[in-house]
Amino acid sequence: MILRILAISGIFIAASIAWIILGSTISSRTQRMGDRLSPRIESVWGTRQAQWAPAGGVEVENRLLEEIEEDGKKKKVVKTVLRELPLCPAQSRIRVALDLEHRQKGMLWYSTYTVAFDGNYGFQNPDPEGRVIILRFPLPAEQALYDGLQISADGRPLPLAMKGGGLEYRWEAGPSQKMQFGVRYKSQGLGGWRYGFGEKVTEVHDFDLQMNTNFAQIDFADSSLAPVRKTRTPKGWQLDWQYQNLLSGFPIALEMPEKLQPGPLAAEIAYFAPVSLFFYFFLLFLVTTLRGMDLHPMNYFFLAGAFFAFHLLLAYLMDQIDLHLSFLVASAVSIGLTTSYLRLVTGASFAFREAAVGQFIYLILFSYAFFFQGLTGLTITIGAIATLFVAMQATGRIRWSEKFGKPLPPPLAV
Repeated sequence: MILRILAISGIFIAASIAWIILGSTISSRTQRMGDRLSPRIESVWGTRQAQWAPAGGVEVENRLLEEIEEDGKKKKVVKTVLRELPLCPAQSRIRVALDLEHRQKGMLWYSTYTVAFDGNYGFQNPDPEGRVIILRFPLPAEQALYDGLQISADGRPLPLAMKGGGLEYRWEAGPSQKMQFGVRYKSQGLGGWRYGFGEKVTEVHDFDLQMNTNFAQIDFADSSLAPVRKTRTPKGWQLDWQYQNLLSGFPIALEMPEKLQPGPLAAEIAYFAPVSLFFYFFLLFLVTTLRGMDLHPMNYFFLAGAFFAFHLLLAYLMDQIDLHLSFLVASAVSIGLTTSYLRLVTGASFAFREAAVGQFIYLILFSYAFFFQGLTGLTITIGAIATLFVAMQATGRIRWSEKFGKPLPPPLAV
């Protein structure tokens, strides 16, 4: 019996090493594929988009008295210098619609989205005399397309004026004159979208941003502003940020929800496989010991191979067909290998009842628990405790000394 246990333990260790190699191979393959495909996705679909608020400026003339030397004589002249004083929007009315569509490339899913942006900003000449107002509107990303780009001032369309990766406009504003600046476009990006007020702590006045999503799972980036109101819609959420007078350096930032990544998921399942096999071997050893069945270590070797076939097939099938369908096919193949083999070794009753049910619990259900992020550990813990309880109840009356060696002499009568 001891030699049998040692042989089974050796098979378990060898299978565990094979799973570690498989998990490392899957991780390396996923990383290589991601490094190769990510630039291609970005070149086609764009990168993360960060839309910054328009930055305004007011040109002010400053007269400086300078001393110059002319014909060997020093003389004082008055020099006029233009300075630009910062000007922030007095009012912001922004509407954003995010339409998410996941795209799979190889062993990874990418969170691609389209964004419809419509911003209207109110500016005012702060001086009681006419000034030149400069408005700069930075575009959210260099590697992006902008469809239907419309620029307007007080409702009148403006021609496209590009400068330094954004738009720049200048016009004469009368004393304390108010003006409306509007920008509208459609674009597309990847991973997340944000709206920033400035690189440093910035004043924000009369601000209203409404965002509509077509997805229900929302997640806000760290160090970002949460919406003041969330309203459920048939497609997703309506999120509102409204501030009268805000002083903040935090942006509005929304992360797109991610789908289960086939590559990392398959690697996690492969790394966990030795735990599943341990419970399965424990179950088989317990049942065969209780029933006096002869299951040779070579039988355990082939059963470990059937387990390994599940992970190997899953790893190379999931980038060809749907992840859940890949899991279903790999499960059916693995259970089919086990039952068809044990039917010849122990008979159909044991193969289709104890062996198949045990494999379904410890291989299929334990592996499928990784599909539910946050519940995997709890699911496996419950399964382990349930297994321990059943094993303790089933073996409570067994005299293990009789199973593993010579029986102990009966106790002396007192």
